[in-house]
Amino acid sequence: MAIEIGSKMEGKVTGITHFGAFVELPSGETGLVHISEIADSYVRDVNEFLKINDVVSVKVINVEKDGKIGLSLKKDQVKEKSERPPANRAKPANKNLRRVPSESFDDKLSKYLKDSEERLSTLRKSTDSKRGGRGARRG
Repeated sequence: MAIEIGSKMEGKVTGITHFGAFVELPSGETGLVHISEIADSYVRDVNEFLKINDVVSVKVINVEKDGKIGLSLKKDQVKEKSERPPANRAKPANKNLRRVPSESFDDKLSKYLKDSEERLSTLRKSTDSKRGGRGARRG
């Protein structure tokens, strides 16, 4: 049975490394699910998502000439999610809840300008004192 890119199949996790998991396919061949192809979220440790002897559904994402097979768990899951009908979303119990308005742009701008002016005045004071006052020349 030839393995084709895009085909879905179930396999058994036979090994786990820091960079991914090896999955034995029904044809007896072994493919690698890279750590980046395990889940949509950040995967720090493969052991948090997979265990040896787990049966997983995978999608073939590449087959190299030297026999290496690249597999993906998340691409198979994405397809499953899109095939499902949309779930009924729960509406908030209290419809009177309102979003607290954030500061307006003008308020943010005036606050920024005030902070900026304070920083500049502090800087000017420190440089003026090093020069011996407000531009006074000594002769």
